[in-house]
Amino acid sequence: MIPFNKPPLTGNEEQYVLESMRSAKISGDGEFTKRCHKWFEEKLLCKKALLTTSCTHALEMAAILIDIKEGDEVIMPSYTFVSTANAFVLRGAKIVFVDIRQDTLNIDETKIEQAITQKTKAIVPVHYAGVACEMDTIMDIASRHNLFVVEDAAQGMMSTYKGKALGTIGHFGTYSFHETKNYTSAGEGGLLIINDEKFVQRAEIIREKGTNRSLFFRGMVDKYSWVDIGSSYLPNDMSAAYLWGGLERADEINDDRLGSWQKYHDRLQELEKEGLIELPTIPDGCVQNAHMFYLKVKDLDERTALLYKFKKEHIWAVFHYVPLHSAPAGLKYGRFDGIDEFTTKESERLVRLPMYYGLSNDEIDAVCDVINFFYGR
Repeated sequence: MIPFNKPPLTGNEEQYVLESMRSAKISGDGEFTKRCHKWFEEKLLCKKALLTTSCTHALEMAAILIDIKEGDEVIMPSYTFVSTANAFVLRGAKIVFVDIRQDTLNIDETKIEQAITQKTKAIVPVHYAGVACEMDTIMDIASRHNLFVVEDAAQGMMSTYKGKALGTIGHFGTYSFHETKNYTSAGEGGLLIINDEKFVQRAEIIREKGTNRSLFFRGMVDKYSWVDIGSSYLPNDMSAAYLWGGLERADEINDDRLGSWQKYHDRLQELEKEGLIELPTIPDGCVQNAHMFYLKVKDLDERTALLYKFKKEHIWAVFHYVPLHSAPAGLKYGRFDGIDEFTTKESERLVRLPMYYGLSNDEIDAVCDVINFFYGR
C-alpha cells in the first residue's frame, strides 16, 4: 500500500521529545518552544512568531486581535478548510465567499473589491497547496478600504511570494503543523505570525488565557492577572520538541518534496499535453513548497472512476475540500458573492496524489503507472 501521507521523521525527534520530558518544564513556552520561535522569526523575518495548538487556534487568535464582532463581514474563498471560516464565525462574523482562480485555486483577487461592503472587516486569502495568492493586489485593496489581511498559510511553510515568506505579507499569518503538513509538531500544531508590533503584547495575553503571564516571567510586572479575553492556545513543549527535529532539517525536507513534485510533473506532462489532465500552475514570482501534487481531470464522474482505480491498486489518492458555501453551516453563516464559476467545478475535478518526505521513485512510478494506464497510455 502507498499511503497518502507520512508525517516527516528526520531522526532527532525522539531524542528531543525525551529531553523535553526530562526537563523541568514540559508545559507551554519551554526551551524547545523558544528555539522554534527564534527559528521562525529569523527565517520568516516577522515581528513575532507564537506557536499554538493548531492553525485553527492561530486563526481564532487573529479574529480576536482584529476585534471581529457580531455583524462584521470577512471575505475569503469557499474552497478552503472549515477552520478558515469558523474562526471568524465564532466571533459573530458573516462570511462572504468569493470565487477562486481556475489556475491556482486561490481566491480570485479580481472578485474581492466588489464583495466589500460597509460591514467588511477583513480579507482572508488562503495560499492553496503552498502557492501564493496575488498578494500585491490584495494588500492594495485592503489598504484602500482600511481592511485587515489574515493570511491562511496553513500549507505554506517555506513558500514565498516575490521573495517574502507566506504569512509575513498581511497583518497576520497562520500556519499548520498537522501531521499532513510538510512539518509537524507531533501530529497537531500551529503558528501565529504577527507583522505589526502593536499587536504583539495583546497576542501574548490572549494566548495565555487572557493573563499577562508572559510579562510577569520577563519581569515586566510584579504579578500576573486576568487582563483580557483569551484561551489556552499555547502548546506543550514536547510538541515543540518534535517540531524542532523537522525545523533543523527544513531545507532537506523541502528539497526532498520538491524533487518528488518534479518527478510527478515530468511523468504526467505528456497526458497534460494531450489535454487529458491539468497539472498545477506556479505563477511567476511564487516559490512553492511541494505541499501537494494534484491533477485535475475532466469531471466528477472521471474523478470517481480514477479514485476507484487507485483504491483497487492499494494507493491512497484523495479528493480535497467540498466548497464551504454549499455546506449547511456555510449556508447559515455565509453567502457567496458573485458567480460560482470555478469553485464547485474545479473542486469536483481535483485528485491529490501521495506526497510526503521520503516518497520513493518506485512509489511515484507506481502512482503514475495507474494514471497512465487509466488513460490508456
